[in-house]
Amino acid sequence: MTTQCPRCHSSAVITKDFARKVGALIGTVGGTAQGVTAAMGGAEVGAVIGVVAGPAGVVAGSMAGAILGGLAGAATGCITGAKLGEVIDERVLDNYGCLNCGLSFSSRHSA
Repeated sequence: MTTQCPRCHSSAVITKDFARKVGALIGTVGGTAQGVTAAMGGAEVGAVIGVVAGPAGVVAGSMAGAILGGLAGAATGCITGAKLGEVIDERVLDNYGCLNCGLSFSSRHSA
């Protein structure tokens, strides 16, 4: 089903996805911070395990734990923030924009 503008009935309609984009950004930043914080515990474990390989193993184990934790947190936060933003776009904001007449409208007003 194609979304049409309720004013001019044009099918030249785009989605703005503003809340999804902002949610993904905030989720990524928050997830990275949380992931790095949680990974510091993992870095300590990595450092203990890395002792077997010597000083370089301690450094490598600590860094690997922090980096992987940050990446995992960022990915999880991004997905969660984007999904929450998608719900806000669809249920709260006027997420659709008509390219012909410039009207902003929500899905409940589309034809």
